[in-house]
This record gives sequence, C-alpha cells and structure tokens, in this order.
Amino acid sequence: MNIPSVFKKRRGNGTALVDDTSFLIHEPAEEYHAKACEYLSSHQLADFRRNPQLFHKKQCGLIKNEDRPAFLIGRATHTLILEGRQAYEREYAVGGPTNPKTGAPYGSRTKKFQEWADAQGKPVLSDEQAALIEAMSASVHAHQHASALLDTGVAEGVVRADHCGIASQVRIDWFNPERGIVDLKTCDNLDWLQMDARTYEYVHQLAFYRAVVACVIESVLPVYLIAVEKREPFRCGVWRMGEDVLGIGQKDNEDAIARLADSQKRDHWPTGFEETRVFDWI
Repeated sequence: MNIPSVFKKRRGNGTALVDDTSFLIHEPAEEYHAKACEYLSSHQLADFRRNPQLFHKKQCGLIKNEDRPAFLIGRATHTLILEGRQAYEREYAVGGPTNPKTGAPYGSRTKKFQEWADAQGKPVLSDEQAALIEAMSASVHAHQHASALLDTGVAEGVVRADHCGIASQVRIDWFNPERGIVDLKTCDNLDWLQMDARTYEYVHQLAFYRAVVACVIESVLPVYLIAVEKREPFRCGVWRMGEDVLGIGQKDNEDAIARLADSQKRDHWPTGFEETRVFDWI
C-alpha cells in the first residue's frame, strides 16, 4: 500500500508520529455499529475467540448485544472526557421532574418520570450517575500523564482497512498524533486493572486497533491505556502497553482471523466444547 503524501513521519525529532489525521472517519456510533455485518471489529473477534457459535449467532441476528446501566455510564463518561461538555450535554439529559407536592424528584419508575424521559429524546442520567461521571472526568483531567495524552488529538475516530484478508473496522477512543492510540477504561479498582485487562482481553482489543491503523498508515504506533475508578477515591492511572504483549495479542488475533476465514469457508461454527475434557486441577 502506498503512503499518501500527507503522512510524513518524523519519528525521533520530538514532533508528530503522524502529521495528518484525515485518515480517521468521523461518524455517529450508531452508524459505526450498523456496519458490524460488513466489517470485523475487535469485540466480534473476541466473541469468535471465545465461542465461534456465539459469534455466528450474533452475526445472524439471533442474539442481540445486551445493554446495561453500566454501559450507559461508560458511554456518557467517554463523551464527557473525550468529546467535551458541549457534546455531553447535547447527547444526554440529567435529572428528572420534581414532584411539586414534596419537592423531591419523581422516582425513575413513575409515570411522570417516564413521560419526562421520553420527551427528552435522548438517554437520561440520574443525578447520582451524573455526579459519578463528573468525578471520573475530574480525576482523569487532574492526572498529569492522562491530561497530557488527551491534550492533543481526535476523539472517536473510525478506521477501516483490509486486515489479514478480512474487512475490519475500529473506533478509537482517542488518537494523539504525537503519542499514538489512547484507550479509556473505567474500573472498580486500579489495583486489579491488569487482571481486568486479562479478563476482558484489553491487550487483544488494542493490538487489533494498532494493526488496523497500521494497514492504513503503514506505521506501528504506541498504545496507551487510561483507567479511572468508578468509586471513591476515583483514582486514575496510565499504562503504556508493552510491545511484547501487544505482539502476542496480535499473533493471537491473526490466528483467530485465520480460523474465522476457515469457519466461514466451511460454514462450521463449533462451541469449543465438542470433545471430552480432563478435569485436572483443584
């Protein structure tokens, strides 16, 4: 692939890794997710690695992705921290109607509240949820290294490319042309972040992001992870993802993509538990 002239890499002189971010596509999240049937994402690949049959049923529309209150808070937190207050206030409503007799807010399950929420035409956050989001945002922006990573860049940029023969897409939380790819996570406890990363396969996700971007700009970029706690004291931490672990994650991803191509060719979608296993640990 030829590199467009706008991509003039200046590694080593203290300036930008990428001079132009025009390769990033800007589109609403709904439009991005609507293209899931056309492009492989990191989450879809994670489904396939864990359970090819689950992946296939989701692709066929037989299983819908579950949405939880925690996901709403996560999306709203990303919007405030990465896209700014104007976008946050445009996309989310906060609070609810007040009962004139008691002076207290109506409960979220009351008819009055539901009528108010429906009239907003957008997701509604309770006062408690909004306070939580504000606390996490303040913590991230108060962290020296997190705020430096987010000082320059582009939020929620989409990249699409042919990766290992499969049409793929990623939606990057933050792209800093001077530092690389930045991902934002919320967690319960920073002390357990690296264990959470293994459970939720953050390394594989970020390795996929890096690989798809590299298909477009032909440059392997650094990757950073910002994590902030969802409870007091709302600690924030920053990790630069190690090249070795990203390399292992990329190799796992590439092996999984090869198996995916074979499953598609043969229309064979195993569960991974077809054979008898030996239970040999306590």
